[in-house]
Amino acid sequence: MDAQSMLKMQAIMFLLMAAGIWAKRKGLMTDAGKKCLTDMILHIIVPCNIVYAFAIIDGSAMQTFGTVLLIGIVTEIASILLSMVLYRRLAKGEQTILKYATVCSNAGFMGNAIAEGLFGSIGMVYTSIYLIPQRLFMWSVGVSYFSGGGKDKKAIFKALAHPCLIAVYIGIAIMTFRIPVPEILLSAIKKSSDCCTALSMFVIGAILTEVDFRTVFSKKTMLFSALRLIGIPALTLGVCMLAGADPLVTGVAVILAGMPAGATTSILAANYNVEERFAAKIVVLTTALSMVTIPIWGLVLIATGMA
Repeated sequence: MDAQSMLKMQAIMFLLMAAGIWAKRKGLMTDAGKKCLTDMILHIIVPCNIVYAFAIIDGSAMQTFGTVLLIGIVTEIASILLSMVLYRRLAKGEQTILKYATVCSNAGFMGNAIAEGLFGSIGMVYTSIYLIPQRLFMWSVGVSYFSGGGKDKKAIFKALAHPCLIAVYIGIAIMTFRIPVPEILLSAIKKSSDCCTALSMFVIGAILTEVDFRTVFSKKTMLFSALRLIGIPALTLGVCMLAGADPLVTGVAVILAGMPAGATTSILAANYNVEERFAAKIVVLTTALSMVTIPIWGLVLIATGMA
């Protein structure tokens, strides 16, 4: 993808996000409506997107899956190690929020839409594979930060049964064994898949209206934003270069690594009554700043010949 195409796609996503902001402020999207839409995206639309992406690509792409999965695993482990050493001087509640937000980004929600928009169907396939380690860590290591380190025996099964991972299993089977998908079914899946980018940007726009930006800027939130949006994707770029990953794989991995803090940060903070306001500030600030840093990373990748 060239710089002009990258900027065009980012402009389109910005306009879609602006529509979400407008809808929320006008009361067209209520909190209940936003939750319903989010659930539909994660449980229906994104899984359809994943299955469709696998169904239409050539099975030869399997040879790069190992590289994509390895990069995802290394990035996730590096994030866990960083979270273990960077926040020791902070209050316990803030440590919990920042540890989780370091390990668990919004790549599973926002990342799917952006990867598809920037890299097409194959980008969605690579995204699905790259996110496997994060989805597993999110419901195991991630939850343990809030539960005081206790082991939830059901966490790993919950992760493995996530609709997006089920879609990955189905998609890999379709692609590997060239299982024919009835045309009517494939068309229905595609129609659902086509909604992914627009609806995801609408929801992200709605999220950005929920916190007063005058309250989110502090030394802690800005330093974390720099780590989440600049440091981690830079680390991932280094991993890709060492692994000899091809430009498309590198582009997908770096863009996904540069996603903001996951929305589940706020959800878990509320559930466990741990620094809810601080969690909201982290999510909103990194989401807002990512609208600037993601295009910049795209241009860096193009300028260095890595995308």
